[in-house]
Amino acid sequence: MSLENLTFTLIIPTYERPAQLKKCLESITRLDYPKDRFEVIVVDDGSKNPPEQIVNSFSDSLNIMLYSQKNAGPAGARNTGAEKANGKFLAFTDDDCEPDEDWLNAFEKEFNRDTDIFLGGYTVNSLSDNIYSAASQELINYLYSYYNADRNNATFFASNNIAVRADLFKKIGGFDVTTLRATAEDREICDRWVYQGFKMTFTTDAVVYHSHAMTLKQFWRQHFNYGRGAYYFRKVRAIRGQEKVKLEPSSFYSDLITYPFHRDEVKQKSFISMLLILSQAANALGFYYERILRSIN
Repeated sequence: MSLENLTFTLIIPTYERPAQLKKCLESITRLDYPKDRFEVIVVDDGSKNPPEQIVNSFSDSLNIMLYSQKNAGPAGARNTGAEKANGKFLAFTDDDCEPDEDWLNAFEKEFNRDTDIFLGGYTVNSLSDNIYSAASQELINYLYSYYNADRNNATFFASNNIAVRADLFKKIGGFDVTTLRATAEDREICDRWVYQGFKMTFTTDAVVYHSHAMTLKQFWRQHFNYGRGAYYFRKVRAIRGQEKVKLEPSSFYSDLITYPFHRDEVKQKSFISMLLILSQAANALGFYYERILRSIN
């Protein structure tokens, strides 16, 4: 295969989730995109049992490579994948995601208009019966409606469904792995991208299906860690000399709480609303926990 023909490199960080990774790779085999125009790079982030056998099982159907590293978090794994990439564009997803068959076509359509943009796609929760997964997805949906209301002037994408030109990703320094927790690297890279004068565009046509099962305890821990990551994000912005991160106006939180009631597809609206309140409480506690912890150390 000629490396000159590669349009996309798909980068998938993985850690101790072999079953999810297999489903992810199966979905990639179904992409409606020429197989000789993309490669797949799986980066194992220090699993006890690296998924070599799983990745090798797709070698006949995909141009796929596996790289392993010591556990450093998904941001570091994504950077490792980018260093090894040969494609003109990088497309990132996670091992618990399954891209829709038109995923790369949707990204390519946008890049045909402008190659200098940072693209984010639309993510769908595949576990509608898991109330905690559904609540987490509703939070993301709300954040996208808030920060990406103008799709051509977006400001936030989650890292499980993004694409960017490879040389520009390297130019801005990739994902920050120096001070950020694993729950803030997507927020930081989006902020840095806009800070350096580049545009971000949201496209609902680039779809991935997300299957992240959660319990109440896991839901709380996830959003608590988001709060801890928010502390680091604020610190990085201060180092960059930007205006300090401010709290959103009160309307942001009131609209968040009522958001599920305005969406016909949402089931158990009241319960989802209560979980959104819980997510913000966990986030605030995580932020102040990290702040106190760092002041002590």
